[in-house]
Amino acid sequence: MGQDQNEPGLKKALTPVMLWGLGVGYVISGMYCGWNLGLKEGGTLGFAIATCFIIVLYITFSFSYSELACCIPKAGGVFDYASRALGKDVGFIAGMAQNIEFIFAPPAIAFAIGAYFNLFIPQIDVLWISIVAYLIFTALNIYGVKAAAAFELIITIVAVVELLLFAGVTLPHFQIQHLTHNSFPNGWAGVFAAIPFAIWFFLGIEGIANVAEETLNPEKNILKGFGSAIVTLVLLCILTFITSVGVGGWETIVFNSKGEVSDSPLPLAMGRVTGDSGLLFHLLITIGLFGLVASFHGLILAAGRSTYEFGRVGYAPGFIGKVHTRFKTPANALLINTFIGILILFSGKTGEIITIAVFGALTLYVLSMVSLMVLRKKEPNLERPFKVPFYPLFPVLALIIAVVSLVTMTFYYFHLALIYFGLHLISFVGFKLFYRK
Repeated sequence: MGQDQNEPGLKKALTPVMLWGLGVGYVISGMYCGWNLGLKEGGTLGFAIATCFIIVLYITFSFSYSELACCIPKAGGVFDYASRALGKDVGFIAGMAQNIEFIFAPPAIAFAIGAYFNLFIPQIDVLWISIVAYLIFTALNIYGVKAAAAFELIITIVAVVELLLFAGVTLPHFQIQHLTHNSFPNGWAGVFAAIPFAIWFFLGIEGIANVAEETLNPEKNILKGFGSAIVTLVLLCILTFITSVGVGGWETIVFNSKGEVSDSPLPLAMGRVTGDSGLLFHLLITIGLFGLVASFHGLILAAGRSTYEFGRVGYAPGFIGKVHTRFKTPANALLINTFIGILILFSGKTGEIITIAVFGALTLYVLSMVSLMVLRKKEPNLERPFKVPFYPLFPVLALIIAVVSLVTMTFYYFHLALIYFGLHLISFVGFKLFYRK
């Protein structure tokens, strides 16, 4: 079932700037939508505490994961790292966690894209707009990784500029009392319940590792991509959080004028400054779409590489691991992921889809940090162009925070945990029954 050694490989075309665009692009929709629901759980202080812990997780994880990506630059990411360190069974579980994260996250963003366009074209249902978005960006990814990455870079830059513009407009209206008012409504329970939404700020940055095989000089450039992306995202996270809450308090960016819960905090904050009919307000709404498209398109790209690697080594049907002979992209894997993503769209459960994706991400973080430490002992002579600083502090910190977050989420979202671990169980049984080396 594995790929023939004579099969064409993925095309190397990505530069450090493109990697930065991919890394920030995977994540940036989290700045525009969804994260404010953590304020409903924890208030300003509770969500801030949760976000600080998650920032520590992603800084320590990103540098640790960079070591793995630089010394094992393969499209499978954590699947390849865990397989080498812990064996094929754990490697399969790690790869499935990665697949679940990258396949479940895009439908949630597609819903947001569909809802946006529905405001302008109400005659067309949100679902069908979301499906069309899937087909368009899958086609772009099949066409070529360089074109896909160049497009991602452009829309990511626009989305970053829009966040800076938002901060520039709202910062003069910032008031400290808006941060302190009713800041800890649910105590420490609210901190733990807010964790998934803090993770949504950064979910997906690990996708940089999945394009390592298509990166020019990956031993050096992967680190540049990871490092510059995480610094950018941390700064944008802090800036967006403070300026959004600072104009009117956390309740004003969680509940709309009708008292309904909204997952779009920036328009609510901007509306308090400019009104909902001003030029800047409409500019934010219009350009905000770029942030959604950047993450949607980028995660489709990363998911294609993750699934492709499964097929290439025989952990999934062999045709999934084939590269398009002309475009040198994982076309079959991209099409399979799109089919599954469209099926998920029909569920209509955006919040639940996000939470299942976060379960996959946390499992990935746990197993990748274990793999890093095992490989340090198991293969001390493995060439490591980059070594994580402050070893073993960084991977241990990332591991502890990821485990605590995973356990906490299982407690607060038990029914979704059953679905997530059920997917693992079914897929693992199938793997043991049908896998042939």
